[in-house]
Amino acid sequence: MPVEGFKPDLSKAVGHVSSPDIVACTRRDFLLYALSIGIPEEELQWLYELDLDFGPFPTYPVSLLLKDAGWDVNSFVERWQAGGSVPGMPWYDPNKIVHGEQTVEVINPFPVEGGRFRSTKTVRGVYDKGSGMLLDTVVDLYGETDNVHYYRLSLGMFVRDYGGWGGPKGPTPASYAPPNRPADATDIFTTTKSQALIFRLNGDFNPLHADPNIAQAVGFPRPILHGLCSYGKAAHSVLKSFGDNDRLRFKSIHARFAKPVLPGETVTISMWKVPGPEPKTDGVVFVAKVGERVVLSNGFAVLYKEPQESKL
Repeated sequence: MPVEGFKPDLSKAVGHVSSPDIVACTRRDFLLYALSIGIPEEELQWLYELDLDFGPFPTYPVSLLLKDAGWDVNSFVERWQAGGSVPGMPWYDPNKIVHGEQTVEVINPFPVEGGRFRSTKTVRGVYDKGSGMLLDTVVDLYGETDNVHYYRLSLGMFVRDYGGWGGPKGPTPASYAPPNRPADATDIFTTTKSQALIFRLNGDFNPLHADPNIAQAVGFPRPILHGLCSYGKAAHSVLKSFGDNDRLRFKSIHARFAKPVLPGETVTISMWKVPGPEPKTDGVVFVAKVGERVVLSNGFAVLYKEPQESKL
């Protein structure tokens, strides 16, 4: 049922660019992220800072969507509002926010040593999906001192129960259906009961992933796993299966968060290699399931055929 009186002013909200927000990370954050998405212990290029091939796993920067410049726990609500409130957007319950979809695009390889970065958020669209509202946002990450554009993070956040206000439905997204043949590769992600409690240490301290009372209040039986945890593992499965596990071959990845994963469940990731969208690239369509329940859909990753160095 729509929330009474809720109606965004799209003329003010869409196109709004937030004030820059400073975020930071170190090699320790890269190690934690790799462990939290289930990368196995033998892959030391992601897990051991003295390995000759050490570097951040390519989807690490999504953690900077909510992490700040410090290393203590933070307030999910305050971090969600980093850069200031969006004009024309009425208040909505942050406990109703779930991740709808995510795209990660590498502009330049992320610094191996980490650093401080300027995060700028742009609202591309606000859409009425009937059962909720979809916020389409782009976050660009730049080096604080070198001003290098490192990453572009495009995210769709779904706010349950805040639809039905007569707004636009939004554009039809690109569709990445699996080919009609057996998967070229599969991988298994056996999550643990503490998976969400570990993954949240990357910076997403949304209580939905830790507090049983809040999870049950918004309709889940218990705290759910971050969609970005399964997403990160899917990216690892793709890169390991088709990109020689080489971070410099990673270009982009997109997926829709179809259904939640409960910590302790086993996720099967199925992958199909397809032609890339650009010369010198390969495409990979993927789907992640728990049993027959699809948890990541419309998955599509792009890998370079050869490692790419910085464009600088």
